[in-house]
Amino acid sequence: MSSNDRVIQLQVANTRPQDSGASIARLTEDSMAKIGVSEGDVIELAGKRHTAAIAMRPYPEDEGLDIIRLDGLQRINAGTSSGDHVEVRKSDAKRATKIVLAPAQKNLVLQGSGEALQRTFLHRPMVAGDVISTSVQQRIGRAASSDSLTRGFFEMPAYGLQEIRLVVVSTTPRGIVQMTEDTRVELRPQFEEPTTPRRADVTYDDIGGLGSTVDQVREMVELPLRHPELFQRLGIDPPKGVLLYGPPGTGKTLIARAVANETEAQFFHIAGPEIMGSRYGESEERLRQVFQDASQNSPSIIFIDEIDSIAPKREDVTGEVERRIVAQLLTLMDGLEPRQNVVVIGATNRRDSIDEALRRPGRFDREIVIGVPDQAGRREVLAIHTRGMPLADGMDLDEIARTTYGFVGADLGALVREAAMDALRRILPSINLREGIPPDVLDDLTVSHEDFLSALRRIQPSALREIMIQAPNVRWDDVGGLDDAQLKLREGVELPLRSPESFKRLGIRPAKGFLLFGPPGTGKTLLAKAVAREAEANFVATKSSDLLSKWYGESEQQVARLFERARQVAPTVIFIDEIDALAPARGGGLGEPAVTERVVNTLLAEMDGLEEMHGVVVIAATNRPNLLDPALLRPGRFDELVYVPVPDAKGRRKILGIHTKKMPLADDVDLDLLAEQTERFTGADLEDLSRRAGLMALRKSIDADLVTAEDFSRALTEVRPSVTPEMEREYEQMVRTLRQEDPQMTEIGFTRRTQK
Repeated sequence: MSSNDRVIQLQVANTRPQDSGASIARLTEDSMAKIGVSEGDVIELAGKRHTAAIAMRPYPEDEGLDIIRLDGLQRINAGTSSGDHVEVRKSDAKRATKIVLAPAQKNLVLQGSGEALQRTFLHRPMVAGDVISTSVQQRIGRAASSDSLTRGFFEMPAYGLQEIRLVVVSTTPRGIVQMTEDTRVELRPQFEEPTTPRRADVTYDDIGGLGSTVDQVREMVELPLRHPELFQRLGIDPPKGVLLYGPPGTGKTLIARAVANETEAQFFHIAGPEIMGSRYGESEERLRQVFQDASQNSPSIIFIDEIDSIAPKREDVTGEVERRIVAQLLTLMDGLEPRQNVVVIGATNRRDSIDEALRRPGRFDREIVIGVPDQAGRREVLAIHTRGMPLADGMDLDEIARTTYGFVGADLGALVREAAMDALRRILPSINLREGIPPDVLDDLTVSHEDFLSALRRIQPSALREIMIQAPNVRWDDVGGLDDAQLKLREGVELPLRSPESFKRLGIRPAKGFLLFGPPGTGKTLLAKAVAREAEANFVATKSSDLLSKWYGESEQQVARLFERARQVAPTVIFIDEIDALAPARGGGLGEPAVTERVVNTLLAEMDGLEEMHGVVVIAATNRPNLLDPALLRPGRFDELVYVPVPDAKGRRKILGIHTKKMPLADDVDLDLLAEQTERFTGADLEDLSRRAGLMALRKSIDADLVTAEDFSRALTEVRPSVTPEMEREYEQMVRTLRQEDPQMTEIGFTRRTQK
């Protein structure tokens, strides 16, 4: 297909999401020099079949490596996979006079002349049989017109939202051609079954945010299927099964489909409940049939979704059918011959519900966690879901990735879809759908940063929907009079969550827990909300009453479940209000341990147990720290005991300023004087004072537009400080006692802070 004699062999590697669908190949300048091409030239790639790409410079980290980076479609078009080698040479691409395109997806219908696609595919090299994507430079929204792609525009699946994949049916002339302004594009409306089995619906490029997890799956699945001779040479049996587990929506099914597509393996999908039959033995028969078909069509992958529904622990189920299915599955997996080239992939959200006999080497050889993506991972997923989406100028996906902590891939897909719907809502009032959508309206249709922010208010992380989750809107500016407590929390919570590498560099661990104690109304809950907001973490708030249950063992499970969910969507701040009701000192009851004693044991184990709390900080609040179990107050659990005092005059002035920020004050209102007059007032008292002053103004006149000094004076006669001098002295004594060893305090529930 090329007259160029200079050919080099390069190893294929995956590309970054932003390059996906653009028909570009990244190779080093040294490699380009060897075959005599410059950046922007067309090159020919030869694996099991031939395709073409545009040569581009490498990523900085690739300089000096003999690799070529291709996206998933190009790897499929070249008949190769990541890790294989392809032949690369310069190509003499011809100008195409005619190109015939058809949908590459069954559920996609295209209408129109196809001329609108010229701008999208201009100068794109292609070969008959290639699968190409409209996601390049996000131009589909501007390329589509009302009479061309309108139906397909809305009927396609939401992998990249507006991305459309097409197959090149034929080209004139034959061979490698380039789309030009004079090329005639013919569109076939319906999907056409390819003559050779070729899949391009899901590739590794459609998976983002999972880091090395994909490499682990490929190592366990792709190598045995593509290169079984490696295992024969080493004299070992290849793995038979891989169990993928993790929260819903993280991409377990997507990974299985991508691996099957990239390895050109047959894909057999078993949805857990679908295997169940009504007749005796029917379920086992269906299972046997799937394994038999997979063996006859190897290499093949059997994917069992929601495997916990058909293979639960046999001792926990009463039905005989489930037990027989588990036994059948064990027999079938044991019966797989090492050289049959069949791999079983199971997926579940509930790993501990699966029968233990399946979870051993020889059946599921490795268990791989598919976790919640971090910020860089979320940025990758957003890039994938916004491929082909017309993003407005000023759209900052990095900012969206930073604020969507706790979101899994499915959540981010829903977020992108909601943002697109917001953009549609803006134009719907100005158009008549019966008359069609004018081309200029489609040209101006873009998704803005504000659309994403609006959608963000409606989408909640799926991993935390079962427990109370808030995105606090309280900032440090909204907290007044608590400078010392604020400083401790910023150092202990915000810094480790935002810069964990600083602590690793110094070889120290961040604090696990903070106990806020002080008189009622001083702002303990407000502090916890502010630190979660400023640290950009999920905020899980729970009350002691929510965790306590009358059923035996349920309270401990609630606590364990709370910490498990928090770990899944880290960084997370767990806030437990009134913890003295949940974890009082043990040893007070007789006979069988009371429920609170068992809860204390669970809390101790979760905070300082075998399972690490990476990115999870516990903040608890109490008015009565002397009732808490002493074991909670040692380093490694609640490392920092933070006293939240009654604010001084300076603090009260700041709090009054916060609460009267939106209040129209008369000129005679002196907040400094009010701060002097409100000795021992807590933050809650000062908020009540401001509210009552506003009510006093409304009592005088419902049309009042100013709050006067007289209104505040009258409000002062109705409000009393909630902290008495005796209470203040008692709390100050507690603080002094906490900082030094005192036998009396040990008796009432305190131990020395440094005591292990």
